[in-house]
Amino acid sequence: MGEVAIAATGPVSLGAGRALARAGGNAVDAAVAAALAAMATEPGIVSLGGGAFVSVWAPGEDPVVVDGNVEMPGRGLPPEAFGRGVRQVHTDYGGGVTMFVGHGSVATPGAAAACEHAVARFGRAPWAEAVAPAADACRAGYVVGGAAGRYLGFVAGSLFGPDPEAHALVTRRDGSPLRAGEVATNGALADLLDLLGREGSALLSTGEVGRAMVEDMARHEGLVTAADLTAHRPLEREPVRRTVGEWDLAVNPPPSVGGPMLAAMLGELARRGDYGWSDVLAIQTAVLRYRLAVHDVATDLDAAGHALLAAVDRHGLAGLPTSASTAHVSAVDTDGLACAVTMSAGYGAGVTVPGTGLLLNNALGEPELNRLGLHALAPGTRMASNMAPTTGRTDDGRVIAVGSPGADRITTALMQVLGQGCLHGADLQAAVDAPRLHVRFDDAGRPVVEHESDPAITAAVREAGLAATDHGSVSMYFGGVGAAYRREDGTVLAAGDPRREAAVEVVPGPAGAAG
Repeated sequence: MGEVAIAATGPVSLGAGRALARAGGNAVDAAVAAALAAMATEPGIVSLGGGAFVSVWAPGEDPVVVDGNVEMPGRGLPPEAFGRGVRQVHTDYGGGVTMFVGHGSVATPGAAAACEHAVARFGRAPWAEAVAPAADACRAGYVVGGAAGRYLGFVAGSLFGPDPEAHALVTRRDGSPLRAGEVATNGALADLLDLLGREGSALLSTGEVGRAMVEDMARHEGLVTAADLTAHRPLEREPVRRTVGEWDLAVNPPPSVGGPMLAAMLGELARRGDYGWSDVLAIQTAVLRYRLAVHDVATDLDAAGHALLAAVDRHGLAGLPTSASTAHVSAVDTDGLACAVTMSAGYGAGVTVPGTGLLLNNALGEPELNRLGLHALAPGTRMASNMAPTTGRTDDGRVIAVGSPGADRITTALMQVLGQGCLHGADLQAAVDAPRLHVRFDDAGRPVVEHESDPAITAAVREAGLAATDHGSVSMYFGGVGAAYRREDGTVLAAGDPRREAAVEVVPGPAGAAG
């Protein structure tokens, strides 16, 4: 086994990926271990009680996306069980968010099952070895990252306060929020992870932890039932493919929202070729206006996603009618295997499975993913997602795995990084570092441009006559792209985003190992 390039969420996540690579694991093993460690040690940001997408492109094979996203629960429950079990929380985090939390906000999780499936299908390491670094970190202690520290500073009391076990996981002994740089432990979750390594992800569905979750849900007006946990399975989906310059890119397919939006943006960038900031503005405005008007209120996200892609393929942008907390890991190895993992637990439900240290998602309470209203979907429906892990290849042997956290800024961040790299030939780190913009729509439906300081962006905004906010030279508002890359000569590298904690490394395999 040769080298593995890893772009992780922070030191703990990177350390887990490093351990697997040094033990002879490939890019999938390293990426999954890093993702599991992130979900175990970044409370409030991500959790094993959420969802994940694992995008894998093995050399000589077709790309695959393993869909472990959350589902709408409630199988077997009477109609009167819905619309309950939640409380409203407002936070100034991210410019201000009002969300639903509590047991009724929890969707059926699938992150662990997706990770296990990916390792079994594409990895080299035993599942228990992929899980072990996360357990070790929870038991020995992990340093609280900057993203978690910032978020918990806003919500440790309002979101997590009513559940004593959850509150203890995100606060110090005096009840104040954990701060970045402090060391935290989660012994109960370490024990759970030990069991997860031995018993597999069934532990969280049909096993001991799954049963405990169902019992707690029933006591607190939650919707997740034993039937939901039994029925949820990781699904292998065929990615949406787009040719951008010399690159064949594979993006997250419907029913994901982020993947189709990214595919539409990239396709239009490729159609325009030598684009500028005015083109970026026009493309984002058209695609995101469509999302707001059509896609975000669709009851069938799979059909809506394919309709969007078909319209853009036929007619370009003229064919279009007029999170939240996430984390991402990328890895590529010298054999050309690429893996991109994006995971989310929403803003967090503020509750745990009692006695386990496992924090749960609030996907049913995220306003941007539930435009139809609280509990409006049919049980068993995969939830909407902005997540867009992406892999890509060229004919001369280059390979990339890339993704980003950042709620609805995920797609616009990746559009700009991939556009710079695939069409403008920018160096990978330079493409990640370059200034970004994002078009959002205000309450009246008018486009507003959020952007980093750059004279060319300012000029394009002024020319378009749009309202704008300048966020300064570098802002975490615009995501945190992590990318791993294999050059045509087989060497690998990784690039991290200065907007968030960047933890990147090229890890050599075990001494004397062959690819």
